[in-house]
Amino acid sequence: MIQMELFSDKQIVGKIEKHKAIRSPLFYVGDKYKLMPQLTKLFPKNIQTYYDVFCGGGSASINVEANKYVMNDINPKIIELHNYLQKNSSDIEKFISEMYNCIREYGLSLSELGKNTEIEELKKEYKKTYFAKYNKESYLKLRHDYNKDQSNTALLYMLLIYGFNHMIRFNSKGDFNLPVGNVDWNKNVSVALRNYANWYNENDVYVSNGMDFEKFIELQNIKKGDFLYFDPPYLITFSDYNKLWNDEEERRLYSMLDKLNEKGIQWGVSNMLTHKEKTNEILSEWATKYNRFSIKSNYISRFDNTQKIGSREIYVTNVF
Repeated sequence: MIQMELFSDKQIVGKIEKHKAIRSPLFYVGDKYKLMPQLTKLFPKNIQTYYDVFCGGGSASINVEANKYVMNDINPKIIELHNYLQKNSSDIEKFISEMYNCIREYGLSLSELGKNTEIEELKKEYKKTYFAKYNKESYLKLRHDYNKDQSNTALLYMLLIYGFNHMIRFNSKGDFNLPVGNVDWNKNVSVALRNYANWYNENDVYVSNGMDFEKFIELQNIKKGDFLYFDPPYLITFSDYNKLWNDEEERRLYSMLDKLNEKGIQWGVSNMLTHKEKTNEILSEWATKYNRFSIKSNYISRFDNTQKIGSREIYVTNVF
């Protein structure tokens, strides 16, 4: 069970049981849905407009209570997928049915609707890659068709569901080039789609055109009572998601957060402080000015600089 514990120097200040988290149907890399019920306890109450500046899959929006939501990401494909899912949220059952038809058309696995005898046999020989073995040729056909017509967002969503680690990756020619993953359309996908549709239909949600974080902030009319959440790429880890992030971008982000703080605008940021014997020195120095919490897989605690662990994520905020 995930809990949040807030430690002072001498005593536990509070302990809050986990509420069920809602996962984004994008299943995007770096998704924090499991931590959001605890992380939001550190957010201000009665948020007017919630700005999800590096929204990714959107779990950091879906699990927050606010009067209005504004989502942004620099990746245009992420923005395209959010717009696509929101457009189809008015009749999500029809959308899911259409996805089933697309899956059948390509001959991909669909474990939500029951066991497949061929896959059950593959499990015996390929214990960790049976879905990948079954879906590979169908997936390659799907990928080929999408690269011929990248305006077909339905195919992009299918690639996200069946691709390796649910990632989005394009080569230098602009072609989607992620290999097949050992995943398929199971009940969790449909549940996530229904939850996302319910959230969107019941709330005031706006998705930006997709832009750099600083430009996005400059274009907003941020007011008292609003709150901005930042989950930027991690400087000291390597993945396709953060390969364009560098020291300059890191400093630019913190400079902007300092300016927002001077204006009285409330914000919170999650970031990786240490990873595989590397330390984000820029973050370490900058964060001392604000309220800091250590983020772990099972709880969030007040920052303790004496702890020495391999990977350490922290949450920094000007909300006190």
